[in-house]
Amino acid sequence: MLHAIRTSDRERESNRAPSMHSVIRVNHSQLCQAICQRLQQAGVNTHQARIEAEIMVEADLLGTPSHGVRMLPNLLAALASGQVSATATPHKVSELGAISIVDCGNGTGRYASATAMDQAVSQASQFGAGVCLAKNTSHWGRAHAYASRAAQQGFIGLCTTNAIPTMAAWGAKTRVIGNNPIAIGIPGVSQGEPIVLDMAMSQAAVGKIATMHREGQANTEHLGLDRHGKATADPAAILEGAVTPMGQHKGAGLALMFELLTAALAGAQFGYQLGASGTNSVDSAATKIFIALNINAFIEPDMFKNKVAQLLHQLTSEATPFNYPSERGWKDKKNNLINGVPLHQKIVKELLAVGVDIAA
Repeated sequence: MLHAIRTSDRERESNRAPSMHSVIRVNHSQLCQAICQRLQQAGVNTHQARIEAEIMVEADLLGTPSHGVRMLPNLLAALASGQVSATATPHKVSELGAISIVDCGNGTGRYASATAMDQAVSQASQFGAGVCLAKNTSHWGRAHAYASRAAQQGFIGLCTTNAIPTMAAWGAKTRVIGNNPIAIGIPGVSQGEPIVLDMAMSQAAVGKIATMHREGQANTEHLGLDRHGKATADPAAILEGAVTPMGQHKGAGLALMFELLTAALAGAQFGYQLGASGTNSVDSAATKIFIALNINAFIEPDMFKNKVAQLLHQLTSEATPFNYPSERGWKDKKNNLINGVPLHQKIVKELLAVGVDIAA
């Protein structure tokens, strides 16, 4: 049983998420341990469960609950049904210089993705660049984690994935393609706080829409379509319908290219095939690609760091207030490590229902 603290009004105002009155804060280490133990109970080995739990909790820690522990019940259900394998581990099926292909056996997606990015980094250490194509993966949570993982090691990291269709595009009124997110991570000026851009190709990620619905957040933007194909700002209606692309044809075009860069390159299933059964809530059999660049192969690392600092300084002076991608998340992390990870009470109840007990 975890010790939880109900947050004050002032704390709620100072933290981006969650935003409702019913919020509790949970010690970060204890939350990771509780999630890890529950995954072990589901048959996942200790090492794999620990990494899966840490990456899952990290999303909440950095102020992005849409991709955090709220996803645990779906993962546990997929483990129970066999959609996700509790025992599979990534194994290399081919390697040619800086390029490798790994088969993840539809194991836990966060662990598999971390392993694949580490493989890309290892190749980049040797060759200057590394590319790891990961087949048969499941949902990775937040793309941010893996681009950041490379950047924390001093490399530039890029990653993308295909996914089940959630997005209407090209005039379609129903879901025709995944929102196929991409993340790019670059070592920052501050140690441990890289610059990480993480974005879905839709106007808003499905997880963000679900968070808006759960927390009753006001929304006036038409971020998707209802089940009848009509534009709507209602999160509940969008969840029944489809999200729409950012920048219209631009987001749709990028989603298409990322689908080809992953599934086509691997000779694997496209998003529409992943979702054909209508029961795949964890993107099992999806394909991901992880790319790492060794900065030292291009420029002296300290010189690169100075160039990064130069641009950030210029933007800060010209566009005040300026936050680089993920800067607010690193600030949230510092606060949440001290005060506890904020969880919406509805998420706490959902965790309790699957055997993770957080005491109010």
